[in-house]
Amino acid sequence: MKYPIGIQSFDQIINDDYVYVDKTELIYRLVTEGKIYFLSRPRRFGKSLLVSTLKNYFSGKKDLFKGLAIEALEKDWLEYPVFHIDFNGNDFTKSGTLEDMIEGTVASWETVYGKDPNFNNIGKRFSYVLAQAHKRYGRRAVVLIDEYDKPILDVLDTGMSSTINGEKRLLEEHHREVLKGFYSTFKAADEHLQFVLLTGVTKFSQVSVFSGFNQPADISMDPRYEALCGITTEELYHYFNDPIQTLAIKFGFTEGEMKDFLKQKYDGYHFGENLVDIYNPFSLLNAFASQRIDDYWFRSGTPTYLVRLLKHNKENLNELTGKYYDPSQFIDYKADVGMPLPMIYQSGYLTIKGYNMRQNTFLLDFPNNEVKKGFVTIVANDYLDTKTDTGSWARDVVNALEAGDTELFRKLLTSFLADIPYTMRRKDNEREKERYFHYTFYLLMRMISCYTVYTEKQQSEGRVDCIIETPDYIYIFEFKLDGTADEALQQIEEKGYALPYQSDSRKLHKIGVSFSSVTGTVDDWEVM
Repeated sequence: MKYPIGIQSFDQIINDDYVYVDKTELIYRLVTEGKIYFLSRPRRFGKSLLVSTLKNYFSGKKDLFKGLAIEALEKDWLEYPVFHIDFNGNDFTKSGTLEDMIEGTVASWETVYGKDPNFNNIGKRFSYVLAQAHKRYGRRAVVLIDEYDKPILDVLDTGMSSTINGEKRLLEEHHREVLKGFYSTFKAADEHLQFVLLTGVTKFSQVSVFSGFNQPADISMDPRYEALCGITTEELYHYFNDPIQTLAIKFGFTEGEMKDFLKQKYDGYHFGENLVDIYNPFSLLNAFASQRIDDYWFRSGTPTYLVRLLKHNKENLNELTGKYYDPSQFIDYKADVGMPLPMIYQSGYLTIKGYNMRQNTFLLDFPNNEVKKGFVTIVANDYLDTKTDTGSWARDVVNALEAGDTELFRKLLTSFLADIPYTMRRKDNEREKERYFHYTFYLLMRMISCYTVYTEKQQSEGRVDCIIETPDYIYIFEFKLDGTADEALQQIEEKGYALPYQSDSRKLHKIGVSFSSVTGTVDDWEVM
């Protein structure tokens, strides 16, 4: 089996016999039930392949779709004039790059369809090209724009500026204006358009770059198109049963155990209220090709702009994750630094984990272990500024917890906290001091992605600071700042935090921990 890793060309995948997960039934619905769309998905989730598939479909290349679902649905296979713009592969941190790209692209179309000398505005020039293409073909034009938001994301919250017409401007603001002018084309040229799709990571708002034209239908959370990109559970088992079995043999798993392992590692994305399970396609294909389980998607791009947003807003991950939100809080969004949650969600580092139909609210949390481990580690390294190798430390902690060695865990935790610079834990008041220690422990425990970890878990009698579940052990932690471990243990008993685990066969450890605001590390530790 050939895996199309890094290949985004539909015709190359088909012609060179790479495995293709058939999405053409959904694509046919898309092109026949609407006209102008916007789709938001995380990077490397198949957006470019979707655009390429649409480009070949609207070019009338029937032979490429032989044996696919759309072959039986489409009868005409008409050829339309297709205009494809891909913002990938350009570095928009350099002033003038965006203008040069748009100018060069429109100029190349003008050599084919002609240029009106009366138009200098780039939007009007593009609109004229679309009208001429409509006239020549006798059919309306198709416009496909891939990663529309990259020119903004490249400079988001960087403070990068440039002198434009003698005035110093932030590149972020300038790029918005350039794109707004370009996209205004679609309103003026509406009668010449058959189909338009814009893809990106971040969503738009009416006051952003799309305010100059008719608002597209946002299908990012449309239940009809949840599986348009990515790989569903059914598709995984249908197309990749052989490599799953091969991996199971290599790891000494049963087929069922291997499927569960892949689910915990790469599944968990949901793009609508139906909660259809979507696997990360980039990580799956890499795992099958290399026959290794690794953090492929996360390592393919570091979310530094998200870390900048968290710092900018002084938000803690534990205050964002595992909570229900109104859609307005994370869906409708203009890409700026006003709020980090929408960017984290839209970039794929958080996803929908539950839906309350009555209240129309969505539970957001990490999609899977790959993302949780990677993102939390980056945030922890930035927040804690420690010299300790967090990856190696996390592995040592996993081994200690797996062995039930609470004393080794105490030593590992104590030494890690002691290595954090004093400037990082210096806080002005008691509330901030307590917040620092809770957040630090949250980050450290979230890095242990191979186990079930609950932080501040709500129970009937109160909120438990931390519970860690391994195959053989359950650890219940209660923390005190400048108190005693005995006080912490007493709270575990009085609040009945261990009652839900009475019938559990695993060994239970109740651990009281006191942190010192003076030393910045563990001051007292008792295990029951």
